[in-house]
Amino acid sequence: MHNSPSPDPLHGKTLEQLLHELVDHFGWPELGRRIAIRCFTSDPSIGSSLKFLRRTPWARAKVESLYLFMLREQARQARGPGGPA
Repeated sequence: MHNSPSPDPLHGKTLEQLLHELVDHFGWPELGRRIAIRCFTSDPSIGSSLKFLRRTPWARAKVESLYLFMLREQARQARGPGGPA
């Protein structure tokens, strides 16, 4: 049996880790603009956001989708100009 790493970038990541990375990358104002939910726009905190996201599947899906988008953008920037499209 192989223990190769999962190709899924969400594998092994907690919702809290995703949220911290998104806040570090975008900041609360931009995160609230991209995903318009009150826990991101009105007195945002990791704790209140986690509480809401754990109870709200559609919002969690949006956070996971934005996280994957962020990873793709970071990979694209790391390749730099002239890299494969």
